[in-house]
Amino acid sequence: EVQLVESGGGLVQAGGSLTLSCAASGFTFDDYAIHWFRQAPGKEREGVSCISRKTGIIYYSKFVKGRFTISSDNAKNTVYLQMNSLKPEDTAVYYCAADGLRLCPMFRDPSEYDSWGQGTQVTVSS
Repeated sequence: EVQLVESGGGLVQAGGSLTLSCAASGFTFDDYAIHWFRQAPGKEREGVSCISRKTGIIYYSKFVKGRFTISSDNAKNTVYLQMNSLKPEDTAVYYCAADGLRLCPMFRDPSEYDSWGQGTQVTVSS
């Protein structure tokens, strides 16, 4: 069973940093792309970043490019999202999702992903 567990969220002031983790189990890490999404209150879930070790593709949305860095540690089966220069508009619940089709940088309907984590809250105060 493909399982994902996010951690690392919290409350931070604008301009601060946080690192989110997405720990995966139950599947071969290289066979999946990992996508990060976020959802703010009253808004649709939006794709933030994704990484596919198999294809070597890394992608960032225009809203986070230059501030966020995605990386993976295969030995730990974990993907990280380093978030710097955080803004109040980054406030959201952040989710990671496993994509067995490895279609990074394409973000698809949430129902098309193989597994989702439970989400971690990121709150950026002004």
